[in-house]
Order: sequence, then structure tokens, then C-alpha cells
Amino acid sequence: MDDYKLIGRKSEIDTLEKAYASGRSEFVAIYGRLHVGKTCLVNQVFRGRIAFSVTGTRLRDKDDRYYRNTQLRHFHKALCQAGLDSEAIPRSWREAFLLLKKLLRKKRTRRKVIFIDELPWLAGPQPNEFISELGYFWNSWADAQRNIVLVTCGSATSWMLDNVISDYGGLHGRLTRKIKLRPFTLGESEAFFREKGFHLSRYEISSAYMAIGGIPYYMDMMDSELTITENIDRMFFANESIHQEFKDVYTGLYSSKERYIDIVVALGKHFYGMTQKEIVQATGLNSGGTLSKMLENLVESGMIRTYPRYGGKRVENVYQLVDFFSLFYLRFCHGKPGMAGRWNSIQRSATFYTWAGDTFELLCFEHLDQMQKALVLPTIDSCFTWSGKGPSGNGVQIDMVIQSKASRTDFICEMKFSSSKFPVTSKVEEDILEKAEVFASSKMHLKSHSIQIVLVTTMGLAGGTHTGVANRSLTLQDLFR
Repeated sequence: MDDYKLIGRKSEIDTLEKAYASGRSEFVAIYGRLHVGKTCLVNQVFRGRIAFSVTGTRLRDKDDRYYRNTQLRHFHKALCQAGLDSEAIPRSWREAFLLLKKLLRKKRTRRKVIFIDELPWLAGPQPNEFISELGYFWNSWADAQRNIVLVTCGSATSWMLDNVISDYGGLHGRLTRKIKLRPFTLGESEAFFREKGFHLSRYEISSAYMAIGGIPYYMDMMDSELTITENIDRMFFANESIHQEFKDVYTGLYSSKERYIDIVVALGKHFYGMTQKEIVQATGLNSGGTLSKMLENLVESGMIRTYPRYGGKRVENVYQLVDFFSLFYLRFCHGKPGMAGRWNSIQRSATFYTWAGDTFELLCFEHLDQMQKALVLPTIDSCFTWSGKGPSGNGVQIDMVIQSKASRTDFICEMKFSSSKFPVTSKVEEDILEKAEVFASSKMHLKSHSIQIVLVTTMGLAGGTHTGVANRSLTLQDLFR
């Protein structure tokens, strides 16, 4: 993927370039989901300007001494490749950072970039020594040089937060910049596919996005000589290693990995999310601080989101799985043997449209900024899913409510996925008007606000007498803004 030009990432590139141009030493931490493009970002921005680069090696061996010695050997090899004269392999991380200092003193460049990739793997399951020596290296020497740019990356978000970003030891307060790297948007995904030689409709790009998300690594695996259907089939259904890939997404959490997967599998069965109590009941995990911390880590990594569920007797905090790859895998592949050609047949089934309808809602939530631009809203004060009871006692649910105090309007948004223009029937109109009426009488509706109904569809609305139920109509085109 490094051979392709960097797509998007404007604010992240700006942050890294400012770190390079500053008149002081900079300590930058980049974190985000596995395969989101952290390594590519650093290598592209600092191409030809990196004085030393090392990548932690993922090891399954739990023997601390073996793990540490292996990482030290790899660190030493990277030092030699960067120009260090032959030295004995360091026996400790203090010796390793002394050798790094020696190497950097030889470099005659104005700014000296150090790139430590997959820092959690390099430090290992017992990271205290590594973190202590990294802190000592920074505090006792690198920071005072005023020309060092230390960039660290890690896919294990919880580890990066605990040991680097929120560390209260030797690294406390030393971080100068941090970047949480997020998946591509639909617009950025379109640019990426175009760069790879694809000529795709926005419907096809969205279909791919709903399966793999905006993860550059997965998009880079796709072959422009194949259709999107063929690519998805090859990636998921004709690929036995997909099961290990799902587990690898949550690797880096060491002994807790299996517990994280238990949580994600449970959430995958409940598209609209679960409360912490429901998660405990489904997984058998103990309620308390440990579970709360695990949920916080999953939220921070971007794998799940948390939101208040309104409409019941009390507001409940709900956790929802939002990683598109994980959702697709759990819906169609988890616990099922691979079968080439399966996706082609699934796309013609009711199962496909149930999945697509759910996932299209999530796609809209993940592109709220684009919806704000399309609706020309100066601000969005809150955005949530809402449920209530109709006059006859039947349950009603609104896909998305957007409240904008600046516009004094509550926007009731209904998402409709279809492969052609969506027909608004009398039944659809009746359902939407009932939802609007029930919401208008609820506590969540701000009484000083008007209500507007927004229909968000993939391909637009078919003509008909009932389309007038919508005050606004958005399409996929608006999500690509």
C-alpha cells in the first residue's frame, strides 16, 4: 500500500508536518484500529527523512526472556541497517537506547525522525522495563536536543492509552501530539479505489464499504480485474484465513483478547446494541471495573460506540458494534465453513436486504458530518436513535433524530436501502407520519422546535403521490461530500 499516493488524511499530515517543522523535540503517538493505515501515513509523510525505524514483532511465545531477547535482536538489526557500526546485541533496553543515542549523534540531518512501529509488540507483555527506558531516553537526552521527532504507533489502543498517552510514569506529560487515525470516509474510499484502477459506481463503493469499512488494508487487497462481488467472495467466503483475521483485529490485548472477542460476538447478534447488564448476561463476564475498562477500550479503538437509548422508562447507555468488517464477518462467516460463490447468491436473498438495511443506517451515522453539510446545518447538538409506542401500543423506532438548536429543528431521518429508486407507498407514508406524531409528543422533542422528515435513500425516491411526506431527501451522493 505504501506505493500508492496518500489519500485524504489532511489534518493528520498537517499534524506530522508541524511536528517536523517545530523548533523543539516532538513526541507523537498514533493509534487506531489494526490495518487503518498508521504505518503508511508515517512512511509517506516522512519518506526519505527517517533516521531510524523499527517495528515490533508479533510473537505468540509467552516466555518473557525469549520475547524480550527476540525484540532486542530485531532492534539491534534495525540500528545496523540505519548505519550503526557493528556492536554487540544489547542485553537490556537501556543498552538498546544508548546505541540509538550513539546512532543519532552520527546523523548530520537538521531534524532526526525516529519511528517506532507497533510499540506494544516491541515492549511485550511485561512492558515496564521498555517504557521506563524509553522515558529515560526521552527525558534525559532526546527532549533536550530540540531536533528529535519520535513517532510511535500501535494497533493495541488500550495499551497505547495506558502506557503512552495516559502514562503516569516516565512518559507522563511528555507527549506533544497524538493522532487517532480513523477509517476512510466514503469520499476517501472512492479516491482510493480510483487510484487502484477501479471504475465503480457509488452504489458499489458503498456496498464494499458496508462489508469492509474504510480500512485501506482491505481495500488494497481488492483486485480491479474482479467485480466487487467477486472480491468480497474471495476475501470472506473463499478464504479460510478470514477467521484468523477476525481474531487478529483484537490481538495486542494479550491475555484479554478472547474476552474482547466474547464481547464483540455478543454485540454482533444485537445490531442496535446492548446495555452493560445485557453484555454480562450474554458473555458471563463479571460486571465491574474490568468490563467497563474493556468497553472503554473498544470505544476508543473505534470498534464500538456508546450512545443513550431514549424512549423507555429510563435512558439506557447502549454499546453498539460499529466496525463494518466485524459486523459483516459475524453476520455471514462466523462459525460457518467457507464456500466460494456464496456472496453472489446471498445478494439475491432477503438476508442481504435485512443486513444492508441495518448497515446502511450505520453508514449514515458514520457520515454525520456529510449529512450536516447536505442539510446545511450550522450545528448538530445531538444525534440519536429513538423508540417509543404508538397510539395502539405498537412499538415505533426512528432510525436517526438530529437536533439542531441553531435551526430550531428536530430532523427525523429514515434510512431506506434499495438497488433502485425507493417507492414511497401509502404504508411507508403512514408509518413515517406515525413516528413523527409519537416523537412530537415525547419528552425528547424540544417543544420550541419544528420537525422535518428526511428520507435518506441509496438511489433517490421514485415518483409518486406519497413522496411529499418527506421535507428533505438525501441520497448516497450526499454521503460522498
